[in-house]
Amino acid sequence: MNKITILGSTGSIGTQTLEVVDKNTDLKVVALSTYQNIDLLEQQIYRYKPKKVCVMIEDKANELKRRLVMSDVQIVSGIEGLIEIATLDEVDSVITALVGMIGIKPTIEAIRARKKIALANKETLVTAGSIIMPLAKEYDVPIIPIDSEHCAIFQCLNGEDKNTVDKMILTASGGPFRGKSIEELKKVTLEDALNHPNWSMGKKISVDSATLMNKGLEVIEAKWLFDIEIEKIDVVIHPQSIIHSMVEYIDGSIIAQLGEPDMRIPIQYALYHPLRRDIKHKATNLLKLGQLTFEEPDYNTFKCLNLAYESIKIGGTMPTVLNAANEYAVNKFLNNKIAFLDIPVEVEYAMEKHCTINNPTLEDILETEKWTQEILESR
Repeated sequence: MNKITILGSTGSIGTQTLEVVDKNTDLKVVALSTYQNIDLLEQQIYRYKPKKVCVMIEDKANELKRRLVMSDVQIVSGIEGLIEIATLDEVDSVITALVGMIGIKPTIEAIRARKKIALANKETLVTAGSIIMPLAKEYDVPIIPIDSEHCAIFQCLNGEDKNTVDKMILTASGGPFRGKSIEELKKVTLEDALNHPNWSMGKKISVDSATLMNKGLEVIEAKWLFDIEIEKIDVVIHPQSIIHSMVEYIDGSIIAQLGEPDMRIPIQYALYHPLRRDIKHKATNLLKLGQLTFEEPDYNTFKCLNLAYESIKIGGTMPTVLNAANEYAVNKFLNNKIAFLDIPVEVEYAMEKHCTINNPTLEDILETEKWTQEILESR
């Protein structure tokens, strides 16, 4: 029996993880968390009967306690609550599906508690990869990526000598605005940005996919996950989203992982690695697909991808600024306070104003996030 905690159980990855649980009787939910969606969390409590749940917002946690006064479930709140459910003695695996840097501390403490990490929270490695990966090595804790691209690379590296890797190639669908010009992007709406052609995702990651920032964050994440030089990580646009990523070796061989765009596949793989389980999904019909195509990203139109490369080349706290500024800008866009093309403008402004701290501590990283929000709010 694999006993799991899901951090972010009411989000897109969290709900799809529970769909995987539904199909596997040897997965047991011990703990769940939400930011404030207590309506859905309440339904999950009745269905999966976790021992403990965390609601980040204390007022919402108290409301849920009133609703469940006759229930045995324990309800905690805040970052301390997240850490508590991530480190429960009986938990084997922690699925980190939180949005934002809030995932860093619970992930660190879960590693120290020697829990297997199934990682879907990009910001954890984007901002604190220099802390997380050495810590996982110290405690001999596996970090299995849930992102479809990183899960693909993880599989393509299986059994190979990492020193023979020439290049890692992350594929990107191109999002809803592939092929559009800057002039056309001036007119796009929030609804347009959320309408991803291939994947069903949350609002924030959908916008990141539309700006290509999502791919930039994945580049940084890959650098830490696989301990590879940034110069060896490439991005190609692959509109069909069938090849999830590739690894090119020094002998010219390219190994790719293919499959339908279904997040339940990498979620299940992460939970059962190194084993594979029948997921009873629709098989990929290559004959019906007909062709798989590739394009170079438009770095001039989609500036966020360039900014991501620039941030990790600078290193230190600069990726934290990139991430925090993007979170700030995307939130403003989601609330119709700025235009789509203003997102990279906000990010670039914060990066230009920042004095990088090399070899940052966790406190440096969290202070940098706070500084980034303050510098953008004071514009």
